[in-house]
Amino acid sequence: MSSLIGDAGAVVFFILILVSVSLHEIGHFVPAKIFKIRVLQYFVGFGKTLWSVTKGGTQYGVKLIPLGGYVRLLGMYPPPHPGRDTWLKRLADDARDAEWDSITPDDVGQRVLFYQHPVWQRIIVMVSGVAMNTLIAYGLFLGVNLAHGQEVRGDPIVGRVIACVDETAQVCQPTPAARAGLEADDWIVAVNGVETATWSEMTAAVRDNGSGRLTLTIERDGTRIDLPAVDGAVATVADPADPGSTIEAGFLGVTEGHVLLHPGPIATARQMGTMVIDAAEALIRLPVSAVTMIVDVIRGEERDPSGPISVIGASMIAGEVAEADVDLGDKIALYATLLASLNLFVAVMNLLPFPPFDGGHIVAALWEKIRQGIARARGRVDHRPVDPAYLLPVAYIVWGVIALLGAIIIVADIVSPVSLF
Repeated sequence: MSSLIGDAGAVVFFILILVSVSLHEIGHFVPAKIFKIRVLQYFVGFGKTLWSVTKGGTQYGVKLIPLGGYVRLLGMYPPPHPGRDTWLKRLADDARDAEWDSITPDDVGQRVLFYQHPVWQRIIVMVSGVAMNTLIAYGLFLGVNLAHGQEVRGDPIVGRVIACVDETAQVCQPTPAARAGLEADDWIVAVNGVETATWSEMTAAVRDNGSGRLTLTIERDGTRIDLPAVDGAVATVADPADPGSTIEAGFLGVTEGHVLLHPGPIATARQMGTMVIDAAEALIRLPVSAVTMIVDVIRGEERDPSGPISVIGASMIAGEVAEADVDLGDKIALYATLLASLNLFVAVMNLLPFPPFDGGHIVAALWEKIRQGIARARGRVDHRPVDPAYLLPVAYIVWGVIALLGAIIIVADIVSPVSLF
């Protein structure tokens, strides 16, 4: 039964990703229609067409490979400009000729071509896809924050009191926490009279204390209390300098608790700002992270949960969340957070300043505006639009890199999937 729930959760999440892709493309589609730019196609997926219908001069459809989507705006490439015959010009002109096969004299006369529109309109069309993913992410994050709350860890809060130093032993040796009378949600504010502001400060003080006398000062229900002094205990614990190894040190016998906060609209926006920076750094590290990940998979080592995952991997995690033994509210919050994080990452990735990403088109439009401004400052007029056809080699290289990295990550997600539980 749980396997069916997990499979259903993964499929539903994958469908929600497709919905997010569709909404990203709608972000481009709607302003293009408003500005009267002719939209030839609106498709979800790539490859062979599975279904399509044409309405209002636009072909809508679904393709076989559901790993993206696109809108095809007419007139992305302006007419050719006379110049020296080079391989780059021939490549650009071939792409231009293929597009201009669909352009009629009426299209040119009615000024429905993308390059004919003002720079500010083109930038709005390009940035609106990113804005759509960002709004989806913001709505989901805000909904989770307000309805469910956000667990904040790091404070010296008791989650659970462990009864025995060695829970596998036949005879229970009570932990210092149990003997001192600690309870869940107690806030440990001092160890042996020394204030502890964080969980790490508290655990370091306990470890350094070893088996010596231990006096804990806590805050319970708003009241500061000094608990009875007890003898400390030594146990095998994780080495803070090397989590993969263990050491013998002082042991209290509690798990880390958390504070449940409900950030509002402004705090959620700040939270997303930090996540945008993290996503940008992850994109910069992506090639190295992908190589490291595939080496770990070959060696049979466990995947890093914070490493790159594909749409397939994210769907598998969603399936794991769906069948996890946690409260329904926690499941929905995890599910929504995962979908929001994916949308935010897609938004950041599409701002990369290279074609075929939206950021590449935005940079080209901005350069056109800058170039026109320089021309005006010199007393000249420059009406030539920037020709993105000459950036096709960059687009092909970027596509190749993305395809290679995507294939590596998908294979890793299938062979050695990331697990949260």
